[in-house]
Amino acid sequence: MQNLLDFDSIGLHAWFAAQGEKPFRARQVLRWIHRYGESNFTAMTDLAKSLREKLLSSAAVVPPRLISDRYSEDGTRKFLLDVGGGNAVETVFIPEEGRGTLCVSTQAGCALECSFCATGKQGFSRNLGIAEIVGQLWLAERALKAPAVEAGCAGGKEPDRAISNVVLMGMGEPLANFDNSVAAVRLMLDDNAYGLSRRRVTISTSGLVPAIDRLREECPVALAVSLHAPNDALRDELVPINRKYPLAALLAACNRYLEKAPRDFVTFEYVMIDGVNDSDAHARQLLAIAKEVSCKFNLIPFNPFHGSKYRRSRSERVVRFAEILLSGGVVTTTRKTRGDDIAAACGQLAGQVSARTRGHLGRERRGEEGSAPVSACHAFDISEVDA
Repeated sequence: MQNLLDFDSIGLHAWFAAQGEKPFRARQVLRWIHRYGESNFTAMTDLAKSLREKLLSSAAVVPPRLISDRYSEDGTRKFLLDVGGGNAVETVFIPEEGRGTLCVSTQAGCALECSFCATGKQGFSRNLGIAEIVGQLWLAERALKAPAVEAGCAGGKEPDRAISNVVLMGMGEPLANFDNSVAAVRLMLDDNAYGLSRRRVTISTSGLVPAIDRLREECPVALAVSLHAPNDALRDELVPINRKYPLAALLAACNRYLEKAPRDFVTFEYVMIDGVNDSDAHARQLLAIAKEVSCKFNLIPFNPFHGSKYRRSRSERVVRFAEILLSGGVVTTTRKTRGDDIAAACGQLAGQVSARTRGHLGRERRGEEGSAPVSACHAFDISEVDA
């Protein structure tokens, strides 16, 4: 049984061709699945009856299985999803005036071992497939707009979108799962699917230089870089991939990327850690970086997690740090902490690929009560994505 969520437009057209079907049938099915959120082939009323019967016997629309759906007092919503093998990943929706942003995971765990990130501490399990990545958007849209989706499908009309922006900033390093991440992004951009603009889809990276160059050529969207330090010595400690691709190489790659990017700046994410990277001197070093690359900074107060040796920078220190950057003429924002009460804040998504997740999955399957495991992500700013 073929999971049709595993195909971008090119893949779906190839699969339909192999079934002896005409190309326009692939476009029809793509719209039903992604624009209307439909998974029932019998409801795809503009398909020939023979094709609907063929699809019922040979294909399915199978997103990751929803384990839990938790709400924060501030409106943030966190979905915990079972991706098999004892692995779970998390997807976070952040509603704000005029937009809704979905933070999507691309790996179960992460191999980059950034010292301030809970996901990096749990280790790496595997890359997510296309269906598991885009399936997070598919599920979230249905959950957020369930009545509208049902009415839209019944009337043959496209429902209003709850999600206007997508950021690949959840668990994992998207560019370490390049092919699947980019295929999922192409679906997000496809006018027959979600129809998002390149400016409204952001891919984050900790600094995989060759993959940044490849993304520039194949699918340039908005780019965020997990910087977190203004010099190589400190970044080597906080973001170990810097030892392979140091700042000079990373900044050069950012400048190359901007030649084809949909925005004229790169967003540098900077987690604020008390006494580690938050001094006036560090801020002035960032001003020097800003002279090399057209950029904006998002300052992110560190979100503690169990076992971390770091502490959040004091509020007055964050304010002073931002003032130095702003006075140097660099656009700088400080993110609002969202979703703390459901462990959905940046740096807290943990997905739990360890026995702890397996224990939760076991409880869920037995019908026992229990909260979702505390979660882990890159410490990225997911609320300051530009409209």
